[in-house]
Amino acid sequence: MKAIFSFSLVMLTMAMGAFAQSASIIGIVRGPDGPVSLAQVGLEGTSFGTVTDSDGRFEITGIEAGDYRLVCAFVGLKDYRRGISLQKGELREVKISMAENSKELEAVVVTGTRTQRKITDSPVAVNVLNAQTLSFTQSSTLSEGLSFQPGLRMETDCQTCNYTQLRMNGLQGGYSQILINSRPVFSALTGLYGLEQIPANMIDRVEVVRGGGSALYGSSAVAGTVNVITKRPKMSSYSVSNSLSLINGNVPDNMLNVNASVVNEEGNAGISFFGSRRTRNDFDENGDGYSEMPKLRTNSFGMNAFMELSDRATLGANIYSIYEFRRGGNKINEAPHLADQSEDRTHNIIIGGLDFEYKGDDWDLMAYISGQDTRRKHYTGINNFDQGEAPLEAYGNTKNYTVIGGFQYNRTLSDFLGGKNILSFGGEVKTDYTFDEIKIYDYLIDQRVTQGGVFAQSDWEMTRGLTLLTGVRLDQHNLVDGVIASPRLSLLYKWNDFQFRGAFSTGYRAPQAFDTDLHIAFSGGGVTLPEIDPDLKEERSRSYTLSVNYDRSNENYIYGFTLEGFRTRLIDTFVFEEKGEDANGNTIMHKHNGGNSTVMGATLELRANYQEKIQAEAGLTLQSSLYDDEQEFLAGLPSTDEYMRTPKQYGFWTLTYFPMPETYISLSGVYTGNMIVPHMAGAPGVTEDEYFDSPDFWETHLKISKEFHLDRIGQQIEVFAGIRNVFNAYQDDFDKGKDRDSNYIYGPSAPRTYFFGVRFGILD
Repeated sequence: MKAIFSFSLVMLTMAMGAFAQSASIIGIVRGPDGPVSLAQVGLEGTSFGTVTDSDGRFEITGIEAGDYRLVCAFVGLKDYRRGISLQKGELREVKISMAENSKELEAVVVTGTRTQRKITDSPVAVNVLNAQTLSFTQSSTLSEGLSFQPGLRMETDCQTCNYTQLRMNGLQGGYSQILINSRPVFSALTGLYGLEQIPANMIDRVEVVRGGGSALYGSSAVAGTVNVITKRPKMSSYSVSNSLSLINGNVPDNMLNVNASVVNEEGNAGISFFGSRRTRNDFDENGDGYSEMPKLRTNSFGMNAFMELSDRATLGANIYSIYEFRRGGNKINEAPHLADQSEDRTHNIIIGGLDFEYKGDDWDLMAYISGQDTRRKHYTGINNFDQGEAPLEAYGNTKNYTVIGGFQYNRTLSDFLGGKNILSFGGEVKTDYTFDEIKIYDYLIDQRVTQGGVFAQSDWEMTRGLTLLTGVRLDQHNLVDGVIASPRLSLLYKWNDFQFRGAFSTGYRAPQAFDTDLHIAFSGGGVTLPEIDPDLKEERSRSYTLSVNYDRSNENYIYGFTLEGFRTRLIDTFVFEEKGEDANGNTIMHKHNGGNSTVMGATLELRANYQEKIQAEAGLTLQSSLYDDEQEFLAGLPSTDEYMRTPKQYGFWTLTYFPMPETYISLSGVYTGNMIVPHMAGAPGVTEDEYFDSPDFWETHLKISKEFHLDRIGQQIEVFAGIRNVFNAYQDDFDKGKDRDSNYIYGPSAPRTYFFGVRFGILD
């Protein structure tokens, strides 16, 4: 007996000694909606593994010292892999953040109804552009990424400064509402260059609602809504990346990005930071000494933070700063008034907001305040030094700020006439002030816009397959007489793998200056100045959409399609027409009500994913955009009922192949159909104004990426390279010289561009 006891004691001592020499891992697994229970966690290629408990926590013990690959898997979430190096006796604590699977159908969106809904349950159709697509397509900025969404088209509208606008369902940029974290702080002024100023590394996802079904957001949401959701901290991590692009093979465009986030152990507070620095030289396509792409110097940084004050209350805060210097024309490195032609812009922008949310048992309340402040110094001028004229002091100053505050109350009625209803009520007040002046041109915009709105919405799930969404927004606008009512109606019917949707809404645009109204162009040796008719009245809209959505999936594949028809009727449409010249010989483009018009068409979207090895998506839009009465856009030319710069067909496609883990090859492209482009005389060889029928363009991109795990230090490194616009589909008939028509530009925004880069850190 004594011998047995002694033997047992020796074995126990040896086991304790061995255990003391072994390592352990403890941690927590979180997904997009919080802790993940029953997730599988283990060390790849070993028998060490476990599952998480109801709080998402896990523990793995008795591990020998060495280098391992920690893996985590859960249905509907993307697999997590990370190298880990363990020492003898070490207790390692890890925090695992799992992202949504790229083929997951149950993503949660907020834009369609102003409440959280699964994308397949939302009565308003919502498309999502995620960070993964931005990476696959090598989209460095928001403007580059938006081209890869159905029904959307980015266009560059100035040969000198390259200002851009987003067209949704064929309508101009002023018809779209750009939101930052669900708040309409993106003003008309920031809309000129802002889509290019937002770096991709600050974006978590972009939610897109096409059509007027998003009228609860108020004015300017006639064509649709683009909601930019910035990155919120999910786990403690960091990454540093740098990419160098060579435009046309020789013009450098360098972008340095930094991201970092810190989340406390309990996961109830965190803060994320981002920083971006872009340096691009100007590009001259036709060798005339004048740029087709301006010189850029951009610095952006910001933070997004949250704190759970209790189990029910959450406080969020965000602030972003953007500095940009933009210079186009000639003699780029000299003072702008010494150039023959120059557009010079220096922006300083600050955007921020506070949000408070409280969740009750069957209700929740949100209150928010957001704003932006933009200061801009600019120069827009042409000099005739060859005629002995003195330099033109065409300097200007711009001030713009936007402030918005509001609240929203949601009440869930679990038993409402045999179904479930989420009732929403809210209100908001917004003020926007714009001052823009160039004294030498007698150009002045001094505009204050104040509007208050209240809204109510019923999101009634009548049965498990039928949902009716009704709502109305009432607005009081200081530039519009009376109260403006904007009702909406949406219906969702689900049958097996199909979703059928229909929507009707009304909207309006106030008689104010929008993005394109704040741009001064060059033509005929002078400038083109916008002028707003003092009797301009609001523009009204009625929108209709019908769509069918189908998705089929199992453990190996997913495939589906969406077919949508749309029709928007515009009453008292805003149009620009050439009015003549002012006393200084500058062309005046007069903005007035031009009668009624109709935009209608259809969008087809296809998508597929096979075993997470091959992923494909494509979209094509066919449409017509016609005025009821013909319009004379350029004096002396025949009138036409067609919208300018609006192709009848456009689309996109992406195809990504994953030959092995952490490696992908991506092909993507953008198709732009032919369109009518106004072309004003003045440049050498251009003696008369004309309407030019542009060719169509197929723009193709290629990217190859490989990620390596540095297990000893628990870091990853990604190396990537590729070509944008592989076949150099680019305009080849730009005007030349200082007397060029700077608005005569169409097609892709850049020629063939080579790029390569590296990303390092704890990567998503």
